[in-house]
Amino acid sequence: MQAMLDLIAQHKRGIACGVTSICSAHPIVIEAALRHAGRHGESIILFEATCNQVNQDGGYTGMTPADFVRFVHGIAREVGIDPARIALGGDHLGPNPWTDLDAASAMRKAEVMVAAYVAAGFRKIHLDCSMACRGDPAPLPEAQIVARAVRLCEVAEAAYAQAGGEPPVYVIGTEVPVPGGATEAIEGLAVTTPHAALATIQAHRDAFAAAGLDSAWQRVIASVVQPGVEFDHHHVMDYQPDKARALSHAITPVPGTIFEAHSTDYQTRDSLRALVRDHFAILKVGPGVTFAMREALWALDAIESEWIEESRRARLRDVVLERMRERPQHWQRYYHSHGKALDVDLQYSLSDRMRYYWPDEVIQQACRDLFDNLRDRPPPVSLISQHLPHALRALRSGHATHDPHSLVMAHIGAVLDDYYYACHPQQNH
Repeated sequence: MQAMLDLIAQHKRGIACGVTSICSAHPIVIEAALRHAGRHGESIILFEATCNQVNQDGGYTGMTPADFVRFVHGIAREVGIDPARIALGGDHLGPNPWTDLDAASAMRKAEVMVAAYVAAGFRKIHLDCSMACRGDPAPLPEAQIVARAVRLCEVAEAAYAQAGGEPPVYVIGTEVPVPGGATEAIEGLAVTTPHAALATIQAHRDAFAAAGLDSAWQRVIASVVQPGVEFDHHHVMDYQPDKARALSHAITPVPGTIFEAHSTDYQTRDSLRALVRDHFAILKVGPGVTFAMREALWALDAIESEWIEESRRARLRDVVLERMRERPQHWQRYYHSHGKALDVDLQYSLSDRMRYYWPDEVIQQACRDLFDNLRDRPPPVSLISQHLPHALRALRSGHATHDPHSLVMAHIGAVLDDYYYACHPQQNH
């Protein structure tokens, strides 16, 4: 992961560069990100899998870490991207998937998971033991969080020693936003204090040293903090640089370390650039890109309703909502509305619980039917302009084709453009 170390070193020298971390397991999103990075000549193409998405038990994607590596590399080869350009990270690696177990059992599962990630080739490892397990006090004391993180780092180092290759880099941090966005309406958002941020780094540094992990500590590249960005179902908390100024300044004298910003989804391009400038230089995005994919698919569904005879329509939108209502396990803990309000939540919540349903075979077939319909009878530019203006711009500039798959990727690419703008200020204006 020398490329990540080089990027951090460049940022610490005063160049306001950053990197986008794509946290998604959808093949269209992965392909869109690869094509976007290839077009712009990105030196680092960073994909991350979370502990809930991918683990030794399969996660909600059904993939182990080795499966995910094969999946991403396979798409890269199809696109013509050298897999060697891809960096893979494990996000929130810790006991989170097994918090219903006691801490000892959950941590044993977490150790197996971390070893599997490193053995599979993941080299950016976020050590996150901030969650309480069964019988733990809540919130979990920071000393306990740090001790568990050190345990997982020891496992990762042992797995790397056995697997070989580049050594892993690590991300620490205990003020970790909820994966996938806030589950309830945002009432207020406290920016991490400089004291808390530095205390967390010092506590980890001391614990690493006590465990004989001095070499690993030299590869700790970032700490996760709360810079004041978040989203819930229908609201976005925009970055306010003034509120994060003291926190931003606090990391400046810490050698080799920046901040990592989670939940940057739906921030404006100027806010994203300000985050990178202020040393929150690893920008995580997940629901924001699958939300964009859903926008594009809904747009194609609308085009189909205007362009394809009724008897042939795939009715993707109706099919997805039917399947979500038939199998509510992925959203019923989060959406508590009824009637029309529930329809809005199911489709348009920024936390995008719909992303769990795309692997469903009935939904996949509806997607294939929709694409086939629009390939058999391509819609006119006027309909694309009405429903997919971002994709139309890409089409007319030669970065997309009339194929519906390409139009969806172009719409996702408009989101990725904002992240590229943020992470490469010296290359665009």
